[in-house]
Amino acid sequence: MATEMEMEMEGFLRECERSGDAAYAALKSLLEKLENPATRSDARVFLARVQQRFHAKDDADRCFRTYNFRIHDVLLHDFQGFQKRKKLTMMVIPSIFIPEDWSFTFYEGINRHPDSIFKDKTVAELGCGNGWISIALAEKWSPLKVYGLDINPRAVKISWINLFLNALDENGCPIYDGEGKTLFDRVEFHESDLLAYCKKNDIQLERIVGCIPQILNPNPEAMSKMITENASEEFLYSLSNYCALQGFVEDQFGLGLIARAVEEGIEVIKPMGIMAADTDISALVEIEKNSHHRFEFFMGLVGDQPICARTAWAYVKSGGRISHALSVYSCQLRQPNQVKTIFEFLRNGFQEVSSSLDLSFDDDSVADEKIPFLAYLASVLKENSFLPYDPPAGSMRFRSLIAGFMKVYHHIPLSADNVTVFPSRSVAIENALQLFSPRLAIVDEHLTRNLPKQWLTSLEIEGTNELEDIITVIEAPRQSDLMIELIKKLKPQVVITGMAQFEAITTSAFENLLNTTGELGARLFLDISDHFELSSLPGSNGVLKYLAGNSLPSHAAILCGLVKNQVYSDLEVAFVISEDESVYTTLPKTVELLEGHTALFSQYYYGCLFHELLAFQLADRHPPAERVCADRNSAKLIGFASSAVSAVNNAELSVTDHKDNLLIHMDVDQSFLPIPSAVKASIFESFARQNMVESDTDVRFGIQQLVRNSYGFPCDGFSEFIFANSQLALFNKLIRCCIQEKGTLLFPLGTNGNCVSVAKFMNANILTVPTQSELGFKLVPDTLASLLGTLTNPWLYLSGPTVNPTGLLYNNKEINEILAVCAKYGARVVIDTSFSGLEFRRDGWEGWNLKNCLSSLTCVNSSFSVSLLGGLSFELLTGGLEFGFLILNEPTLIDAFSTLPSLGRPHSTVKYAIKKLLGLRGQKSQQFFQVMDEQKDILRSRSDCLMKTLQSCGWDVVGCCGGVSMVAKPTAYLGKMLKLDDFSFEAKLDETNFRQAVLKATGLCINSGSWTGIPNYCRLAFALENSEFERALQCITQFKKLVLEN
Repeated sequence: MATEMEMEMEGFLRECERSGDAAYAALKSLLEKLENPATRSDARVFLARVQQRFHAKDDADRCFRTYNFRIHDVLLHDFQGFQKRKKLTMMVIPSIFIPEDWSFTFYEGINRHPDSIFKDKTVAELGCGNGWISIALAEKWSPLKVYGLDINPRAVKISWINLFLNALDENGCPIYDGEGKTLFDRVEFHESDLLAYCKKNDIQLERIVGCIPQILNPNPEAMSKMITENASEEFLYSLSNYCALQGFVEDQFGLGLIARAVEEGIEVIKPMGIMAADTDISALVEIEKNSHHRFEFFMGLVGDQPICARTAWAYVKSGGRISHALSVYSCQLRQPNQVKTIFEFLRNGFQEVSSSLDLSFDDDSVADEKIPFLAYLASVLKENSFLPYDPPAGSMRFRSLIAGFMKVYHHIPLSADNVTVFPSRSVAIENALQLFSPRLAIVDEHLTRNLPKQWLTSLEIEGTNELEDIITVIEAPRQSDLMIELIKKLKPQVVITGMAQFEAITTSAFENLLNTTGELGARLFLDISDHFELSSLPGSNGVLKYLAGNSLPSHAAILCGLVKNQVYSDLEVAFVISEDESVYTTLPKTVELLEGHTALFSQYYYGCLFHELLAFQLADRHPPAERVCADRNSAKLIGFASSAVSAVNNAELSVTDHKDNLLIHMDVDQSFLPIPSAVKASIFESFARQNMVESDTDVRFGIQQLVRNSYGFPCDGFSEFIFANSQLALFNKLIRCCIQEKGTLLFPLGTNGNCVSVAKFMNANILTVPTQSELGFKLVPDTLASLLGTLTNPWLYLSGPTVNPTGLLYNNKEINEILAVCAKYGARVVIDTSFSGLEFRRDGWEGWNLKNCLSSLTCVNSSFSVSLLGGLSFELLTGGLEFGFLILNEPTLIDAFSTLPSLGRPHSTVKYAIKKLLGLRGQKSQQFFQVMDEQKDILRSRSDCLMKTLQSCGWDVVGCCGGVSMVAKPTAYLGKMLKLDDFSFEAKLDETNFRQAVLKATGLCINSGSWTGIPNYCRLAFALENSEFERALQCITQFKKLVLEN
């Protein structure tokens, strides 16, 4: 028997001596015998004899040089595992990783963890090499399973041999641990590029460790070879020391492979899982030669003076011994399920954003806010092809969360209807004052900073001025007793105040303010921003404590600005709470008229904070306490300003109170076409980035380049660029400038109804310029001149090049003629480009060159100026991400605008995203312009389809050339009777009821002639999601059958 085994060994060694590849083939055959239960014991005894033959260190080294393999003992520093092993038996071959000092150091680092770190856990080791660390982990800590993974197929085969060497004794018998298990039960080895095997087999891990190479291969082409077990020994061995570029920003620091490992780990790591990795630093001379970076090595094992890689290389070549620092990286995922959501989004076509994502935090409170928000944002962007329409009162989800927080934490039974969301506290205050237009208002001195200066300088406090809408604001101290004294003496109609800290704890100061203002019939807006805590343990708040037991009187409302967060400084939204139906139904209309909407992503962010707090609390199991009804016997309250009432009643604002949730909105200026991936990437990156600098958010150059290229608009160093959350917010400030100048604002017949309504709401002096249907309702210079000659301080609003709502285009000749007339009569011209950028029929239209036009004007009145107003939702296809800009070139207008500081500025995250997109446009990104062309093609097709459907249903249609809407006259329907029994509707159809009739009959929202300003002509927006557009066409056909065929 002994002779037979000796002969077998000699044959085995002769085969191994031929070459490294031959040795590997012989070892593979031996592994097959180990895997076969019938031959397993004999094969293990054979390996024991081989080890005995080369037992001494010199013999083992000679075996490695001669026979291309070595079996040696890895000594352990403590007694390992149930068997109290002092060593492991390991085989190595030239083409795989050979354990070095630094790998033992890494194992020692792992060894310092408590026993519970791996006990009964599922573990993966990345880059397992010959498998010794995986086996050592299994032996000591008794994990549930260790998966040793390596990209080198030969390493995996040798690891399996090593598993048999240590799971069986020298006689081939299994070695059992205290739980009656062997290493075979606890360890597996698989060929895998990092965690590919675990991902493919849906293996969820609790611990991930790995000795991962971090040095880029000096020969990058070598790393592109196909990895097979037949590859050269040199190439396979290089896999343990070098890595290829991974496409991560961490590549520049040598951490690219670790970065990819961490990202893959997120997909398979269980909650509370831990990942750790280390680095092999060697052969860095080539990197030092090609970069300014210098690595640190040390002479000997205890040296303390660093030398560079080149010096270290020379020292080693001369027989010296070097050492180097070892870096061990460890990370534990916070909120692992949410982090997985983030990375699933990034893998879905947004890998380029990964370099901006940093989920390491020094402060846990920052992580607790940012990670849930980024996960929610990733879900929204992944699951929605467009941003949904939200009512002007604010996102229903956000308002419901606010109401839920008040109910759960403060026991105040509110509904979402009681909450109105504003872009900021300043905007809420200004809108409230504009809505009521009180003769006299007393405002807390801490809250007047952003009010118009003319309100703060008027002295009309005696009531001698009978003109409506002249607002005088008196500043007052915050202390309640002084505030009450002023209220009693001055008898204001509106009071807006906060509370001192010492007064906010109890209810008495609030009750005194309620009683005093109620007795005088004054409206009270109480600001609780400084005392409102977004916390799971909010402090005592006297106002909220009062509201838990008492309903809010009709004359009072609560104001709260949200700006306190751990992550995004100055990211603000505000909300107003009222229990008076007339107030909480009218306040949202002021948002729609004056601001458009509150930034959606700001609502998302604070909504996540509310959601996390509500998830932290159990629902109240007890019914809410009965509240005392407010005393209704107060003095007569000031009502809404007549100009506001008229504007709100006559404006066709968006429909929000319809019982059917399946409304189709053809009445809003928003695109619901798919948001391009570049836009989604920019939005996500803007919130993912940390440590932004000012240059990252400076959009001035991009805007300047845009208006020059698109419209030839002249702007230089003296031009004033003003940015806001929306185009409408800027326009309402321009209206205020017009009012200050006692000017008259002219609108062509057929202007966007929202712009006209906001001017009426602010009680501006306005005039309509007639237009003709034969000319597409475009402005004619002669008609304009006949009006301008009769006016002092005229202002002209003009939508162009694309006209909203008709979708027609002003050509360069037409705009030149209009501006020539305006220059002659000294009109201030506001050109609104917000609805331009999506011109899909350009036959014969070559765009604008305003610079040439303005420089060629010969008869120019000194008060003439041209201001450019714009938004980027169409130019950059941003959907619901709104951004407004205004460019002023006239000094007196710049000065006037500077007196209106309440303008809400875009947050840095918005400006970052806009700058990224402006950069793509400026660089003429092929992908970006391809998407823009695709959307123009969709709009062209939609306009043709809508026109055909309308014409077949008895409408007269004005064809459009750009934008997202068209106008049409329902000629066949006017004067027809319509009866809807379900809605108690019966009427002869005309301009006053046509919109309501279509809405009630079909659920389709359109704008009527009262919105377009063109008698009987409706506006229909067609940038809808595809299925919604099809439903809209069906509604139009359905209405025809209902009215004309019945």
